[in-house]
Amino acid sequence: MIDGRASTSLVTAVIPVYNGEKYLREAIVSALAQDYPELEILVIDDGSTDGSAEIARSFGPRVGYHYQPNAGLSAARNTGVSLARGEFIAFLDCDDLWVAEKTSLQMESFRARPETDLVFGLVEQFYSPELNERGVFTGPDGTAVMPGYIAGTLLARAGVIARAGCFDSEFRVGEFLDWYARACDAGLTSTMLPEVLLKRRIHDNNMGIRDRDKRSDYLRVFKASLDRRRRLQEE
Repeated sequence: MIDGRASTSLVTAVIPVYNGEKYLREAIVSALAQDYPELEILVIDDGSTDGSAEIARSFGPRVGYHYQPNAGLSAARNTGVSLARGEFIAFLDCDDLWVAEKTSLQMESFRARPETDLVFGLVEQFYSPELNERGVFTGPDGTAVMPGYIAGTLLARAGVIARAGCFDSEFRVGEFLDWYARACDAGLTSTMLPEVLLKRRIHDNNMGIRDRDKRSDYLRVFKASLDRRRRLQEE
């Protein structure tokens, strides 16, 4: 055991959920379907009032479950990190899906380049079947696959997450962008794999759609990054 963690090969998957019963089961199944054997799965229930708890608990001991009063996505991720036993940590939103090879491909990357701190991969966005649009979501360039500098494609060494700091609960949206900017400022190194690792669901209750009035957080994230870099240059 190193620093209280169970294994130098164990990966902890943190799945935050808030009233996500509609898609949570599919997300958990995609995590359980990983072809990498050393995987701990933690569902962090951020004060759900729907059936999310029952869904998570229905998987029995294969899935850890932790409830906390509603405090937001950042707080839920931070709780997951604090409870994780793995030497590597990954995040999966409760409405998204991992491909089966995600964890094994990323661990192979870490073994090949042990100096790397963070490993990302490509993301394919798709319309949820209940929407009128069907199939895959295409971006402005007409493609469905794009580099995924988002939480759902990340695999990170547990120790380096602390170097970048906790996820900032001040931001309702853009919280991962803020964390990744701090990680870059802290000198953490990253790799982008050429494979699709995450299928990101587009539905009518995505946080970016639900919290339209919080989109100004992206500007605040950008300003915080600029201010931080100016301070670093002055030191």
